[in-house]
Amino acid sequence: MALGAGLLLSGTAEAADEDLLNAPEITISPEGTAGGRLYLRGDMSYAPWREEGDPYYRNFDGAGYEIVPFDSARFDRPVAVAIGLGYQFTDIFRGDVTAEYFEGRFDGSSLTATPCAGEGAGTSCSFSHSANFSALGLMANGYVDLATLAGFTPYLGVGLGAVHIDWKTVHESSACIAAGGACAGSAGAASFKGRDSWRFTYALMAGVSYDFTDRLKLDLGYRFSRIAGGDMFDFGAEALAGATGAKGHDDGLTRHEIRVGLRFAF
Repeated sequence: MALGAGLLLSGTAEAADEDLLNAPEITISPEGTAGGRLYLRGDMSYAPWREEGDPYYRNFDGAGYEIVPFDSARFDRPVAVAIGLGYQFTDIFRGDVTAEYFEGRFDGSSLTATPCAGEGAGTSCSFSHSANFSALGLMANGYVDLATLAGFTPYLGVGLGAVHIDWKTVHESSACIAAGGACAGSAGAASFKGRDSWRFTYALMAGVSYDFTDRLKLDLGYRFSRIAGGDMFDFGAEALAGATGAKGHDDGLTRHEIRVGLRFAF
């Protein structure tokens, strides 16, 4: 009995050793768990939906200021480009720093109850303003990459930063409207020096990336961004009468963007 038990145990141990030798090798990819890869990104965006808030300007008559809202305001030129440098901290968390550039055009119209310059009492004045601006944004972003399926990885992100808005010369044209009086028929024109300033901005992102290779990814997503308001342009001739500060003020810009780009890991 002892001899039989020994032979049985010996055979069982040899079989177990043989199973271990024939077992498939299991490896864990450091890229999929540890992260730690620097990447470069480039993006282009299109913002078909934009909101300009409530921009306004001030008139000065020597005694006080009159705030005039733009009854109609529009921002054009929705395309932006961006580059950035990022780091994949883990297979879930990554972050990057981006620089973005875009340009814009503002067109606004307004109406005042006071007459245009040189017009008689009882008339009102219609104004049109137009200007171009350029914007350079710097932003720090953080992302959460969700589960990858067949090369597709959905993600969520948030960003904080600042945008430098540089308003160019603002052009104004005016026309008399005969309400209770008579217009002389002359149209007026003026120009104002634009202002520049740094504005706080934040963004919320959602999208999906696709793995072309283990290093190259296609990124397609949506971004909501909000840029704080600031000064647009200075006073012109009114400054000679004592007007101070900025004449025009924009209410910031809200952008709803569709973004597409590439990420390349080193």
